Amino acid sequence: MNEYRNILLAVDFSEDDHYVAQKAKYLTEKFKAELSIIHVLDNIPMPDTAYGTIIPLDQLTSYESLEIEKNNLTKIADQLNVSSCHRWLVWGEPKQEIARFAEEYHIDLIVVGSHGRHGLALLLGSTANGVLHYAKCDVLAIRLQEEGEMF
Repeated sequence: MNEYRNILLAVDFSEDDHYVAQKAKYLTEKFKAELSIIHVLDNIPMPDTAYGTIIPLDQLTSYESLEIEKNNLTKIADQLNVSSCHRWLVWGEPKQEIARFAEEYHIDLIVVGSHGRHGLALLLGSTANGVLHYAKCDVLAIRLQEEGEMF
């Protein structure tokens, strides 16, 4: 079995990110792997920006919502001691961009949270489900507890 050398943590800035991040950090330490972190912007308007565009984290913009997203990513990455060259903010469709990024940067394992959708939400698809189908590497979907749900 090949060991994981490059692990990608996909975050969405939800309350569950800390739980998923700790799992990714554990695997990084266990395999002595390099941890990268990605957040895909799909909820704020990005004028004149094509899908797949990497947003520089070190350049100040006039878009307040973009600066908030950059700060959120930086905060999580700092807590995990992720090197600045392994932090990625990308504009696009999350499932496609995470899988594309993983292939381009030779990621061995993608770690993403999954809410275990049911019914219509399952038919419409989730990011974790989409990454699982698009990615050419292993994907670890961390099962997240829904409100009111008991394990």
